[in-house]
Amino acid sequence: MAGQKMGLLLSGLDRSAAAPDEFDDWYDTEHVPERLRVPGFLTGERWIGVDDPALSVSLYDLESAAVLRQAGFRAISGENLSPWSKRLSARCRPLFRFEAEQILPGDRPGPAGAGGLMMFAMNPAPEAEQDFNDWYSQEHVPSLARVPGCLCARRFRILDARSEGNQRYLAVYHLESPGVCSSEPWKRAIETPWTHRIRPQTRDRVRHVLRPARRA
Repeated sequence: MAGQKMGLLLSGLDRSAAAPDEFDDWYDTEHVPERLRVPGFLTGERWIGVDDPALSVSLYDLESAAVLRQAGFRAISGENLSPWSKRLSARCRPLFRFEAEQILPGDRPGPAGAGGLMMFAMNPAPEAEQDFNDWYSQEHVPSLARVPGCLCARRFRILDARSEGNQRYLAVYHLESPGVCSSEPWKRAIETPWTHRIRPQTRDRVRHVLRPARRA
């Protein structure tokens, strides 16, 4: 892994048309365990939207994004989904799916046991892309990483986006609780002159605040 950037698979579904108990059984007993048995899958987490409980998000840290093109993953995806996966997938509406490479810090998996997650995908205007990347790596992510309650702050380059907008950049923040990203320290960290200059140069924003998918 020396010099190799870690990968990420992040996907979101609207599960409102699926029976909740069966959906949870499928995800917890087949879908996530099946992927964690694939060589190169390091972590697997399931999240639910704070404002929209029908939003189900799965996050997998990978040794590299190339894992998604190797035989182990191909054997359980696409046309090779199990009958249960095909049946449940047909009842869910795909919202986004991002295959990504970690830019910053480059080699860090998400921490276990986080109480919240915030994801933010977007596109910069082409003429502002260099300034956008400098801002994100030099100011924005480091500042948010220092906010009390932020356990891990990472950013990614999206290599394959299946979403409205085809976003190219993604940031993922593991938090002690979902409320961290609405706290006063968080707000102070993002209200900077550089942020105000960059914000109008971004579009196709996808932002979700999530909580762990824990069954009652």
